[in-house]
Amino acid sequence: MDLATAADLLRGDEPLQRQALHLHLEGAVVRVRSNSAPLLQRLEHYFGHVTGPPAETMIEVIAIDRDPPDPGVAFRDWAREPGKQGRKDAWYDLPGGRLIRKVRTGMLFLQSESVRIAAGPCLEYDNQVINFINAQYMNLLQQRGCIICHASGLVHDGRCLGIAGFSGGGKSTLMLHLLAHDGIAFLTNDRLFICDDHGSPRALGIPKLPRVNPGTIVHDPILQSMIPEPERQRLLRLPEQQLWELEQKYDVMIDELYGPGKIVPSAPLASFLVLNWQRGSAGPLRVERVELAQRRDLLRAIMKSPGPFYQYADGHFQRDDQGFDEAAYLAALEGVTVHEARGGVDFDALTRHCLERIL
Repeated sequence: MDLATAADLLRGDEPLQRQALHLHLEGAVVRVRSNSAPLLQRLEHYFGHVTGPPAETMIEVIAIDRDPPDPGVAFRDWAREPGKQGRKDAWYDLPGGRLIRKVRTGMLFLQSESVRIAAGPCLEYDNQVINFINAQYMNLLQQRGCIICHASGLVHDGRCLGIAGFSGGGKSTLMLHLLAHDGIAFLTNDRLFICDDHGSPRALGIPKLPRVNPGTIVHDPILQSMIPEPERQRLLRLPEQQLWELEQKYDVMIDELYGPGKIVPSAPLASFLVLNWQRGSAGPLRVERVELAQRRDLLRAIMKSPGPFYQYADGHFQRDDQGFDEAAYLAALEGVTVHEARGGVDFDALTRHCLERIL
């Protein structure tokens, strides 16, 4: 199968809507087209803080809402990162492109330098379309030399604090605790990019809103309206550990819940906080400054694989067996103050510490 055949298969005979969505990002404009008006409306609501008038487009993404097509190729499972279980992505390389299939939903994606198509039940799984759109901007940032981090980002007084943590560490929860305070803005959730800005590190975010589980929502006064009160009371009766481990993602609409002007696209990167605490630990919370060169174990919480959608500038794709370039991360974070949080999980105490001593 060649690229043109794959594109025709995913597009099918579906006519595209006349209107398109234009996302104005840092140094790029992404145009999104679809055969589904409801999908475009939903995406416009989600990306509202970066939508703008039609402009010269650098990247075009097409989303076709339809039954998942069958390309009839032998997909290979993409190896999950340490600590992750189950099958998620499968891939098949074509000359000049890659097909990626989401194992659970059947969504199919065609990724290349010139053609980017999502096909399948896009309206039902709109979050996967959102991720695909963001993947195009992430590709562009990395091709420009930016380093991808598995971290959230907040901005205070024009300077960014990156928050990383091991799986289930609560970086999104801490970020939202801090975001509730005046003078603090949201930069990114789960994907933070470090870019060189004339010799200084600059943090860039992507238009991906926080996705949180019920354990975060039920205790947060700002987020509580996201879950009906009877359901919230039922959740509160669950054992704490069961509630914390419950996986049921909700998008946090920052502008609607925290007010306008709470999102910024980039800022100088001043500090990083790595959550290395343990739920259930009897020890007190401790926050200490560390040197990453001597604590490379903490890099595992910061480093992030570009994933199966990443295509290098020369056209070849990321592999699932590629290791991390620790030296590149250490160089990108040179001059950035790094703190480690250890001991027991205490969001209120760590929020106070960040407000008083880090931000």
